Amino acid sequence: MRNRFDQQLDMLNVALTTMGAYCENAIASAVKSLLDTDLNLARQVTEIADRIDQIEREIEELCIRLLLQQQPVAKDLRIISSAMKMVTDMERIGDQAADIAEIVTMTEIKPIDAISLAQMAREAIKMVTDSIESFVKKDIELARAVVLYDDIVDDLFNKVKKELIEIVRNGRQDAGYALDMLMIAKYLERIGDHAVNIAEWVAYSITGVHNRGEL
Repeated sequence: MRNRFDQQLDMLNVALTTMGAYCENAIASAVKSLLDTDLNLARQVTEIADRIDQIEREIEELCIRLLLQQQPVAKDLRIISSAMKMVTDMERIGDQAADIAEIVTMTEIKPIDAISLAQMAREAIKMVTDSIESFVKKDIELARAVVLYDDIVDDLFNKVKKELIEIVRNGRQDAGYALDMLMIAKYLERIGDHAVNIAEWVAYSITGVHNRGEL
């Protein structure tokens, strides 16, 4: 019985890793569609987000089966309940990547030179990747590193805001896109916040203590 339970937990890890990979792809594709003004790629992000939604439902069903068909001990219950919380944040990451892509397709926005969105996207993707990896590897130090790393994404968001304010102040020809770019930066900042949430649930699954904002 326990062997089957452990096999299903392994399936849960694989499903979460797959969902995380789709989230990374969604963020990267959304930002690339902006930087390359690639409307076709932007439209593909919606399909990726739909796949993320589907995997979320599959993981929730697997978690329910684990709870009903097996006899999980307290530590197992923490792992399963944490996974169910994590997929909610991962689904929202997919939604926010889709929101970025929608801005690209609806406004046909052009990328503004000399702002730090691309770097911000790379750091947000790193946070998502590391948060999922910390769950699979049961690595609380990596989870803590994700929480601390959020300061980097927040600093980049503030940097983007300052750069956009300067562009508007100087009356540059592309200043009309500044508000849309700020919205995209805000979505990336929220993605970082969701990665922090995931890391906090990882810590709970390991320690049994859920400390929001401080690990």
